[in-house]
Amino acid sequence: MKVYESNDLAGTEEVAREIAQKVKNGGFLALYGGMGAGKTSFVRGLVKALCPECLDLVHSPTFAIVNEYRGKELAIFHFDLYRLTDEEDLYSTGFYDYAEQGGLVITEWSELFESSIPKDALKLTIESLGDTKRRFTLC
Repeated sequence: MKVYESNDLAGTEEVAREIAQKVKNGGFLALYGGMGAGKTSFVRGLVKALCPECLDLVHSPTFAIVNEYRGKELAIFHFDLYRLTDEEDLYSTGFYDYAEQGGLVITEWSELFESSIPKDALKLTIESLGDTKRRFTLC
């Protein structure tokens, strides 16, 4: 377990750059945290570090469920599981197919489908400690 803290958006991007080194070859990153914790801001920093050519595409996938960022060296599949209600919904998004494609799968609201998160996934909990201050716990 490793704990990081940031005081502002620039600090969140720095944390994302450091964690990007752990997922630069793909894998699975499960994000946990409440509404407004900064999950999408963290993902923006991660995409900036891993495939900056996709940065303008990053936004919350709340209504799309999944956003694809296909960079020159890495494909990133960014899921928001908040609006899904059950395993059938998850399956219908192509969730399991994305995981088999390679690349990096990132899930927001991972706690809603804990049993579907791979056992070897990196897990990052983001906590709001104030307006701009955040704590990141990586397991």
